[in-house]
Order: sequence, then structure tokens, then C-alpha cells
Amino acid sequence: MNTKVIWITGASSGIGEALTYAYNGSGAKLILSARNRDELFRVKSNCKNQINVHILSLDLEDTESLISKAEQALKIYGKIDLLINSGGISQRSLALETSLETEQRILNVNFWGTVALSKAVLPAMISNGGGQIVCISSLVGKFGTKLRSAYAASKHALHGYFDSLRAEIYDKNIAVTMICPGFIKTKVSINALTADGSAQGTMDQAQENGMSAAACAAEIVKAIAQRKEEVYIGGNEVKGVWFKRLFPLRFSKYIRKLPVT
Repeated sequence: MNTKVIWITGASSGIGEALTYAYNGSGAKLILSARNRDELFRVKSNCKNQINVHILSLDLEDTESLISKAEQALKIYGKIDLLINSGGISQRSLALETSLETEQRILNVNFWGTVALSKAVLPAMISNGGGQIVCISSLVGKFGTKLRSAYAASKHALHGYFDSLRAEIYDKNIAVTMICPGFIKTKVSINALTADGSAQGTMDQAQENGMSAAACAAEIVKAIAQRKEEVYIGGNEVKGVWFKRLFPLRFSKYIRKLPVT
């Protein structure tokens, strides 16, 4: 990996932070991005090989700024071999109670931000002979649950867009990998948006009891190395993908009664 350049968004916490440590240990050159610059430097300070870690703060919600951010990223090491779109925000609110502004924000961060960055780096990847784009989606990108309407929409949109993109660029040595985690012990539920756009501020029990971010990152690293198209990571919740696929009506009845927080 010591010849690879990896750009990780959402690197200030959670899965993005865990992926940073995993790839830093393998010798890759890293570009770390998130909104919180101080937290990015905290993550960098925890890396064993800090000389190969560059900080580039950005806001995924500010779509118009992302093309210039991609240009800056490409100038740091002269190329990007792997873009890991890990930045995102979740939701904990009913659709009828959630403001359109909050829903738009979730779509801007989770979907448009990822699309904008990916499109911005693709031409350079192609010119360089190939590369890989990774999207950290969710199991909710495969099925919807209560309190996640806009979040599920943003993740479903990622699958539709990047499945199509994969078909368009398959002959240019560009791999597209969709990662669908379930309950991972991160701050995703603490930072999740409620109906008025404010953060929930509390940890869900399912997240508290979920797989560690480090264990999740280890699975993601394997999937990326194998250039897999789609991977599901987690505990029993992963079975929901197959449940819906094989028994859609039964799944629909089950999900209505499921206690979701």
C-alpha cells in the first residue's frame, strides 16, 4: 500500500477514523477530510506514520465547493487511487414531522456530496490507469425503517447512482464498492438529525451494542482489496437484506412492528 493514495471523507470519527488507522498502518498516503479540522488533527496525531497524513477540511453539504476541494486533494500527492466516501449524517425523526430543510440537508450530505467528489476525481483516476471509489452506505440503503425516511432515501439513491456508474466505467479499470454496515458502535446516533435539524444527542442502544468501528473497518479493508461490488457488515441485522429479498410482504409486516429508535 505504500504507493497508494487514499482520500477518506468523514475521517474525524467512527468508521472513517477507524479506516484511517487501518490504512496508515499499511503505509498508504492519506488525505483526511471532514468539517471538524481540530478532530482531523486529533486523528492524525494518533497515526503512527504522520508524515503520510494530510488534512483537507471540507463540508459535504456545500456541494459547490467540492470540485475545488477535489482539485486541492489531487495536487497533494499528484493522484488519488482510492476515494472512500465515509462522510454522512443519519436521522431519528418521523417523515411527517421532519422539515423539508432537514431532509434536504441529509440528501445534500449523504448523496450529493458523495456524487460531487466522486465525479470530480474520476477523470484523474481514469487518466492514471484506474482506481476505486468506495461508498459507505448502510443496510438502510437496501430497506427502509421507521424514523429513517430521508436517510434511507439518501442511501438508496447512492446504490442507484453508483450501480449505474459502475456499469458505465467498468472498462476503465475503475472499481465501485458499496459498503452496507448495520449497527456499528460510533457516534452516528448521537449526531443524527431530529425533525427540526438538531442533533439527537444520545446513543441508541443498538449502536451501543453494535460491532466496533475497528472490526467494521477491517471488514471494509478486505472488501476493498478484493474489489467487491457490495458488502453487508454487522450482526443479525444483516439478515434483513435477505429477508426482504426473499419474503417482501412478510418483511413489510415485520418492519412495521419493529421497535426502532
